[in-house]
Amino acid sequence: MKINILAGLMLIGAIFASCSTTSKISSNKKDIAVQLYSIRDTIARSGNNMESIFKSLSEMGYNGFEAASYGGGKFYGKTPAEFKAAAEKYGIKVLSSHTNRNLNAAELASGDFTEALKWWEQAIADHKAAGMKYIVNPSVGRPGSLKDLKTIRNFFNEIGKMCNAAGLKYGFHNHAYEMEKVEDRVMLEYMIENTDPENVFFELDVYWSVIGRKSPVELFNKYPGRFTLLHIKDHREVGQSGMVGFDAIFANIEKAGVKDIIVEIEGCKGTTMDGAKASIDYLLNAAFVPASYGK
Repeated sequence: MKINILAGLMLIGAIFASCSTTSKISSNKKDIAVQLYSIRDTIARSGNNMESIFKSLSEMGYNGFEAASYGGGKFYGKTPAEFKAAAEKYGIKVLSSHTNRNLNAAELASGDFTEALKWWEQAIADHKAAGMKYIVNPSVGRPGSLKDLKTIRNFFNEIGKMCNAAGLKYGFHNHAYEMEKVEDRVMLEYMIENTDPENVFFELDVYWSVIGRKSPVELFNKYPGRFTLLHIKDHREVGQSGMVGFDAIFANIEKAGVKDIIVEIEGCKGTTMDGAKASIDYLLNAAFVPASYGK
């Protein structure tokens, strides 16, 4: 009888241990996406085998991604429908895409971007077919004048209107040079202040902001609600340098207006997949990182 009681107690203990472990795993699930540019070499070596890529990312804990390879109506050599199906097979959200068709010198000089908008019509249709929620312009280069910057601003507003009509959102991603002045205006600040919030959002790359000597938190306070997406990035793997101040960033994320975060990796000690794993492990285990944003 004593043996049976002991066995029963051991069984109950095992059940509670199992429940505790399950609870711990469940509480660690967070909405974290990854910019596929971070693992571009791995994707290339796989021969654009996106199913294997999405499977690996899902196993790490990522549940969304931002693409970086749109061209000729395809994403990583796949039609929009094929691309979407490969992601959804492993529960990965087709969240966003870095895509651009910027203005050439003649278009900047004339202020006429009619032809450029024709390109965007098809691009927007393809992104919608792929299941994208956001399209983000990753870079426009350094404008030579405030006049050029105003033309780019007008161009962005028009693309944003087209995206809105299709049920998508259009945004702009910064590097460090947007923290510098074009004539007498800080480029990023000019773009934020002179684009329509209904048409254009901003994806703040927190690492490049710091490199450009602009505090992400100060930008959140100055322009509340404008930063729909964040690129969570560090010098190498996320959290390894101590230079970015992720705890302060996440403490002010609601004020920023953030709806989704996206890991991007500049470099890493091992393979890019090692870097992706180390980065999400840091975020999953950081108590200051919430499970979701603005939902």
